[in-house]
Amino acid sequence: MPTLILALLLAPQVNLLSLGEEVARGLGAKVETVRLGSTGLAVLLAGAAVSVAGPIGFLGLMVPHAARGLVGTDYRRVIPLSAVLGGSLLLLADVAARLIDRPLETPVGILIVALGAPFFVYLARRISQKD
Repeated sequence: MPTLILALLLAPQVNLLSLGEEVARGLGAKVETVRLGSTGLAVLLAGAAVSVAGPIGFLGLMVPHAARGLVGTDYRRVIPLSAVLGGSLLLLADVAARLIDRPLETPVGILIVALGAPFFVYLARRISQKD
């Protein structure tokens, strides 16, 4: 929880970095410090998610991209939406996993990967078409 609060506090500085290094420096951001801090926080948040949820941590790779597609690149909106969207998607996947092969239970990680793999193919194609 403390790392999530730190990430939210760092969000305005990360927004400045998205404008480019020169502009961010001109607006008073300490580019190296912000970059190092945001990278460290991302590693800690990803490590915590994977240690608690196992392979469902794959969701943490997919959801922020979807959140950015919905609300733009402002991290003050992306971070909270990612939390809500990730939790909602996991809840829906869990319910679906319980209903697919009743009375047995399909592993939730399989459903998350089934959603995530096509999403990353779409994302890779979209990015390669921009270049």
